Amino acid sequence: YIEFAQEMHDKYISRLIYPESRALIEAHKRKGHTVAIISSALPYQVEPAADNLGVEHVLCSHLEVKNGKFTGTVRRPTCFGPGKVAAAESLAGKYGVKLEKSFFYSDSDDDIQLLNAVGKPRPLNPNRKLTAIAENKGWPIRRFASRGRAGVTDWLRAAAATSSVVTSFAAGLPIWALTGSRRRGLNFSASLFADTASALVGLNLKVHGEENLWSQRPAVFIFNHQSKADVIIMVSLLRRDIAAIGKKEIRNIPIIGRVFEMAGTVLIDRENASSAIEAMQPLVDVIQKEGKSVLIAPEGTRTVSPEIAPFKKGAFHLAMQAGVPIVPVVIHNALDSAPKGDFVFHPATVEVDVLEPIDTSHWRAETIDLHVAEVRSLFKRTLGQPEDTPGAGNAAVPVKRKKTARKAVSSSKATGSDTTPSATAARKTRAAATKPKAKRKGVTRARANAA
Repeated sequence: YIEFAQEMHDKYISRLIYPESRALIEAHKRKGHTVAIISSALPYQVEPAADNLGVEHVLCSHLEVKNGKFTGTVRRPTCFGPGKVAAAESLAGKYGVKLEKSFFYSDSDDDIQLLNAVGKPRPLNPNRKLTAIAENKGWPIRRFASRGRAGVTDWLRAAAATSSVVTSFAAGLPIWALTGSRRRGLNFSASLFADTASALVGLNLKVHGEENLWSQRPAVFIFNHQSKADVIIMVSLLRRDIAAIGKKEIRNIPIIGRVFEMAGTVLIDRENASSAIEAMQPLVDVIQKEGKSVLIAPEGTRTVSPEIAPFKKGAFHLAMQAGVPIVPVVIHNALDSAPKGDFVFHPATVEVDVLEPIDTSHWRAETIDLHVAEVRSLFKRTLGQPEDTPGAGNAAVPVKRKKTARKAVSSSKATGSDTTPSATAARKTRAAATKPKAKRKGVTRARANAA
């Protein structure tokens, strides 16, 4: 059941999380606040979302389990109504904070007892009854709309952005024919696709370290893979003289798959390591003889949260064999544009850090694991995630720019000015962190509450 719950989260729940709510939680954490989800749902439903959001504390209802099987009995008290208040008081007592200095976020009047118990009640996307209560009590109301139901225009924009791969490639064919240069035609197509697709989906980039995109080429550019918007982002950054690696399933997409192959994308079988390594051998020639740079997502697939997944080694072997540097491209919030599982794109400003090129001339096959770990730590450090334990040996090029924390891209402030560490209060099973009203059979959604 735990595996099933994680699967449901990854397929359906994670993409419903509002970017504004994710930023709200991060804002509280930056202030040193204790953040928790307190829910009437079960841990199987709540904990995957808490892991996604980086929330350490989860207080919720429980079913009785004996010998690995549910007995059908609910453990008392449940985390609902007075039970939520008790859970919040317990958490506050444990960490020595006061509920009167705490924030609590909810979208339902079911949580009125806990909203009344804290000093800073914050209705988020409240239902009609809670809206009336909040207006009467003077509670500030916030409404997030970035994950509302997609309209016809959204679907048309997404379809147009996807198909612009084909139209942009077609637009470059006359240049290829007139100049006899396939490279010039592809460079024109890449640049046209980047601008067209970005305009269609409302994608804007805020880039730090842009000079590192051009300081050492050719190179192997690696990026963390959160979203299908990453393709648009990377092509927008590099613009020309690029080749890429993709999963073999792309070949099965009508027309688009063929266009990717004609554009020089190497399609590999991610499940077959030896086949993947063999398929990448021609890219060494692409780098050394044609002077092109290669784009690779070392995680191998899109993730459902900003957390960096384990890196595969192909990109690192390629850079080492071709004798070129690796350039890490750290994408902060592509999930705001198109989380995994969504067909439509959402207008977003995505922050990107292009780190300094990493020299691979001293690398050896027997130390490749160390280098992979070092580079992955760079990504985690830049994203503000806990780093892996560093190993001995040559360190990767450090990030010299002191990075400030990303602000939420939304019309609402993430949190108030209170800087007192406070405990969280909680609530039942839907929440401001997830899209209200969207229901999935057998899946209950957890609201994130911060204090």
